[in-house]
Amino acid sequence: MTREDAATLFERIALLLELKGENTFKVRAYRTGAEIVESYSGDIMQMAAENKLAGIKGLGEALRDKLHEMATTGRLEFYEKLKAEFPDTLFELFDVQGLGPKKVAALHAELGVSSLADLKRACESGEAAKLAGFGGKTVEKILESIAFREKHASEFRMDTVHPLVLDILEALRRHPDVSHAEVCGSYRRGKETVHDLDFLVSTRKPEEVIEDFVKLPLVVDVIAKGPTKASVHVTHGVQCDLRAVSNKEFPFALAYFTGSKEHNVAIRQRALARGWSLNEYGFTAERGDAPVIPPIHDEAELYRALDLDFIDPELRENKGEIDAAEHGGLPRLIQLENLRGVFHNHTTASDGGATLREMADAAHDLGLQYLGIADHSKSSFQANGLDEKRLLAQVQEIKVLNEEMKEEGFRIFAGSEVDILKDGSLDFSDEVMAQLDYVVASVHNVFNLPEAEMTKRIIRAIENPHVTMLGHVTGRLLLQRPAYNVNIAAVIDAAAETGTIIELNASAWRLDMDWRWWKLAKEKGVKCSINPDAHSTHGLQAVIYGIKAARKGWLTRQDVVNCLPLGEIEEVLRAKRGRKAED
Repeated sequence: MTREDAATLFERIALLLELKGENTFKVRAYRTGAEIVESYSGDIMQMAAENKLAGIKGLGEALRDKLHEMATTGRLEFYEKLKAEFPDTLFELFDVQGLGPKKVAALHAELGVSSLADLKRACESGEAAKLAGFGGKTVEKILESIAFREKHASEFRMDTVHPLVLDILEALRRHPDVSHAEVCGSYRRGKETVHDLDFLVSTRKPEEVIEDFVKLPLVVDVIAKGPTKASVHVTHGVQCDLRAVSNKEFPFALAYFTGSKEHNVAIRQRALARGWSLNEYGFTAERGDAPVIPPIHDEAELYRALDLDFIDPELRENKGEIDAAEHGGLPRLIQLENLRGVFHNHTTASDGGATLREMADAAHDLGLQYLGIADHSKSSFQANGLDEKRLLAQVQEIKVLNEEMKEEGFRIFAGSEVDILKDGSLDFSDEVMAQLDYVVASVHNVFNLPEAEMTKRIIRAIENPHVTMLGHVTGRLLLQRPAYNVNIAAVIDAAAETGTIIELNASAWRLDMDWRWWKLAKEKGVKCSINPDAHSTHGLQAVIYGIKAARKGWLTRQDVVNCLPLGEIEEVLRAKRGRKAED
């Protein structure tokens, strides 16, 4: 069992105990346990298996015993018994926007609601609106959330599929009869969500590889199995398809099954213009006067045969990449190792699961040179946002810690994620924000404004000289909440005019600003900051999703400010304030 699985189990126990009306201290203990498991810097599951959890703050004996059971058996008897008291479909309700444990408990107890289908019926019939704490507007929002979820029911976020990809690739590459193994499809292209996962292997013994694939521990059920292809469902209900080809066919199959469909059509048309046909198995001469087909050993040689530079998978959407590849205009895309630091991170001062020191140590251990702290501001009361007094106390705490870490070549930047209020004003005064190293301005409430009003709200905020960067531009939560209405092109223009950095929020729940807009932002001269929006030490690693999205948006290390080292990033953070002073 992974740490993610264990944290999810503790969180689900907390939810079920809350439904049962257990005391708040017990509920909170499990929520705290989930946060510790998720954010602990060491291999907590290995430690649990070896009974070495004593001394970890916040983990009492009961939670340590449960972690040991999970780590050694892969299950938890206490959870199984607790879960048996409720319908399996009950957990569907907790993913609906606007439904917390208290509302779920009321729906379950008074109307027998135990699934999304039950909830939809109760809302549409008007029964839900009669319950205390609901009402017409609440029910309307619930129905909108259900409709959104139904529309995206077969999609999965990157944080769900990424661990599966790593595990399956590792198993395939270990197989003695596999020469090459890769993941293809929309995952390889860096899309923000995927419908399924496509794997490809080259082998001389396809039937043996297929047979072992369908028997992997992750496999829940086998959909179909043939001599060269299999489809299975794995953990979380994700469908995984495996195709087995020869070494000679592998480069062609890899390109074909990576896609996109539009990119493949354009590439095939280019091959036809040379007198060749192209499919997942190779090139074939279609005309007698066609050029001789060169030997192809990898994707780079495939593109070269078509007089193109190699096109990175993330760019293969037929959005200008083929013309750029023909004329030497492809960017050298950003790599994970280019990042020197990260901004927009939370601590226990607001709604984070790790202390300032723990976050700093974790960032340093990852090899980063700096960490930007940006706990919530006071209007985000649901996130325990900081008022002026608590914020300035944190600034002093950061100064002290920076003195301690100076010799290690590491620095913490003091910031705040400041709420953009309904009228575009900010949650802190200029005098308070002037005492910070940087400010992330974000919308956290009133999402239902008309597009023109929301756009005006955001632009007013980023016109403030103390706002360094704009956080999660559209407020979307992937597969859970749609973006609010905003004119992103106008926001990009305003960011360019004011010198405001736009965040690429790397959380797998957000990936916002969307990759489709970064090429325009780059053309306008707007800089990006890839921010993990980490609420735990483990959350810092969300930058891997942000890097994928940045690459898909054609970004290079020169476009991303947190690729700059200490000694240079400071000037970038100060630039907007200095620019205003010159004006």
